[in-house]
Amino acid sequence: MLEAKSLRKAVVPPSLLCDPSPGNIQSTRLALHVHDGGSSCSIYIASGCRVYKIEISMEDSLIAKGKESLLIPVNAEIIHSSIVDRCPHRSEIQSVELTGRGDNCLIMGTVDSYGHLIVSQLDVIGSDIDRLSYSVLPRDCGIGEGSWAGISFSPVQWSTVAVARSFCKSIDVYDQDIHIRSLNTLWYPASLSFFNNPHYEGCSTVLAVAEGSQMSIWDLRTNHNGGCVQRVCGSIGDLIYSVCSSPSGKIAVGGTDRAVTVYDPRRWSAISRWVSCSKYEITGLSFSTMDPDYIYIQGVDYEVTCGSWKESRKAFSFRGDSNWLGFSKCANGDVLAGWCDSGSIFVADVVENSCIL
Repeated sequence: MLEAKSLRKAVVPPSLLCDPSPGNIQSTRLALHVHDGGSSCSIYIASGCRVYKIEISMEDSLIAKGKESLLIPVNAEIIHSSIVDRCPHRSEIQSVELTGRGDNCLIMGTVDSYGHLIVSQLDVIGSDIDRLSYSVLPRDCGIGEGSWAGISFSPVQWSTVAVARSFCKSIDVYDQDIHIRSLNTLWYPASLSFFNNPHYEGCSTVLAVAEGSQMSIWDLRTNHNGGCVQRVCGSIGDLIYSVCSSPSGKIAVGGTDRAVTVYDPRRWSAISRWVSCSKYEITGLSFSTMDPDYIYIQGVDYEVTCGSWKESRKAFSFRGDSNWLGFSKCANGDVLAGWCDSGSIFVADVVENSCIL
């Protein structure tokens, strides 16, 4: 069973960012990296055309609970804050994503509302360094109306990245700055994730996309049917806002139906459905790294819930103080971070019950 070890709250310094730009319903403008030892974490947030870095202390703190067993945050110390100078976008950044490399580097990808992709390398403490950085313009050179855009790195090869553009109903796949292929969706894509499934051969080339009320699966190795190898329909009339995969091979989706549905990709059938796990629409999902039987659920009512999708049981929850502009989980651990339009940043450190002293 998972429990929260700590919940911290910090405020972005007004001298750094006083008025963040409004975000889309998908809270994809935050990325998180926990430093070795877990004493601090670096949070990257995007507002307007810039990316900002906030380093927050993660020293041990006590857990307190309020009404309805909601976790109460304690104030956290901001160690350092700065502007990341490696992301010269010309329109509003819609998504920020981090992935790692074996040579003590972080790879940060950002994409703006017209599909302009910029990938930069940072060192392990998140400082700007003079290493590889490249920019890729969209295939249509940014003509048309801007919209939400998402980004996903391949879990096997960091140089492979997919960029989704909502209004264009398209997904472009790149190998560094080389365009590999384009995928055309039927509906407006709202979330995407490279498949991380040990049961599926060649999982690094398979992409799961939430579009409308469907989840579509795309295999980059085939041209049959445009690359789409499977479509799974959700509740009729309900939109899917988030899709995620677990290391154990499960795929979860959530959206306006306020339910989390978990699929087995070997049969493409639902193996679990947690109904009414959120009071309002679900806009973010992430499986636990320590226990894939648990999942983190982010809703538009400021609340974040952790619970067992197998047993449809909530473990704990906490709330932000305003709309989420960004929310993310650390890729290699169970540390969550969320950024509200009030300027508050919430950081939750989650451990297994037996690990709590």
